[in-house]
Amino acid sequence: MDTVITYLTLSFIVSFLLGSIPWGVIVSKLAFHKDIREEGSGNIGTTNAFRSMGKTGGAVVFLLDFGKGVLSGWLAAWVFAPAIAGVAVDGTAAEGQALLAVFGPTGVNPVSLCLALAFAGCTLGHIFSPWLKFKGGKGIAVAAACLLFVYGPVGFFIEIAVFAGGILITRCVSVGSIAAAVVCPLLGLYFYWGHWVSWAIIAATALVVIWAHRANIQRLRAGTENKIGSKKKERPCA
Repeated sequence: MDTVITYLTLSFIVSFLLGSIPWGVIVSKLAFHKDIREEGSGNIGTTNAFRSMGKTGGAVVFLLDFGKGVLSGWLAAWVFAPAIAGVAVDGTAAEGQALLAVFGPTGVNPVSLCLALAFAGCTLGHIFSPWLKFKGGKGIAVAAACLLFVYGPVGFFIEIAVFAGGILITRCVSVGSIAAAVVCPLLGLYFYWGHWVSWAIIAATALVVIWAHRANIQRLRAGTENKIGSKKKERPCA
C-alpha cells in the first residue's frame, strides 16, 4: 500500500515540478534580456512568446513547454505506472488486504490514477508556478503534450484537431485553447470510462485550464478579443 502511494505521489510531484519550470521567463531573460511578463499580454506561454520574442523565441518556448508535458507523461506511463503494476500483492498480509480494498477490481485503478495525476501535476505546475509566486501560463501546450501518454496518440490528435479547428474558424488562439479544454473531459469519458476518480482529476484539471482563460472569455463575450492577423493596436489575444 505504502509503495503504491509513494509512486502515485511521485508521479504528481515530479510532474508538478517539471510543469512549474517557467521557460517563457527563462528564455526571455537569458536570450532576449527582457521579461516576457512585461511584454504583450504579460503571459509566459507560447502565444505571448511569439508576440514578444518573435518566431525563434516563440518556437523555443513552445518546444520547452511541450517538452515538459511530454516528459511528465512519459515518466508516468513508462516509469511510475509500470512500477505500480509490478507491486506484488499478498492477499494474506495486512498490507495486501489494504491494497486490494482500495485499489482492487472494484476500487480505484492505480495505473490510470498515476497517469491522471501526472496530467494534473504538469498542468497545474505550469498555471501555478511556485517560482513565480504561484502564477504562470494557461497550460495548453504542456497539457496537450501530456495527453499524448494519458489518452494515447488518437486522443492527442483529436485534441490537436479541435485546437486547430477553433483557430481556423475564429482566427483566435484562445478559442482553440478553450475548445480543446472543453473536449478533454468528454474524451476522458471514453478513455477512462469506469475509472471515475482518474476521470474526475482530468476533468477538474481541464476546468482549471478554462478558468485560466477567464480574461479571454470576457473579451470574447465583449467582442474585443484580438484575432490572428489583426492590427497590433487591438487588444492582444493570449
